[in-house]
Amino acid sequence: MLLFCPTCSNMLRVSRVAPGDPSTAEHEGQNRFECMTCPYQFVINKRYYERKTMKRKEVEDILGGKDAWANVDKTKVQCPNEKCRNDEAYWYQLQIRSADEPMTAFYKCTKCAKEWRE
Repeated sequence: MLLFCPTCSNMLRVSRVAPGDPSTAEHEGQNRFECMTCPYQFVINKRYYERKTMKRKEVEDILGGKDAWANVDKTKVQCPNEKCRNDEAYWYQLQIRSADEPMTAFYKCTKCAKEWRE
């Protein structure tokens, strides 16, 4: 669990209240949250916990998602599906490897909607 100082926003650390300071004499030996850059301290005199629910990120499709095939061009290429053998497909190119490698062409058959890449 990480807590941050409300005054300077630095990370708080857990330490014991040191003896000798008259302002914290009644809390001597107890644990506290203390800031290392400013004089802020918070004495822990009861059980302390904080629960935060994390919101999950929405999963994004790396190669475009729903609109990947919107506004793409058509080309003459044979569908690899044995039953279809259509000779027209939608296509687009994407650089998915390093810059010295050629671009990858993605195809989608206009008849059976089979997707493949070269």
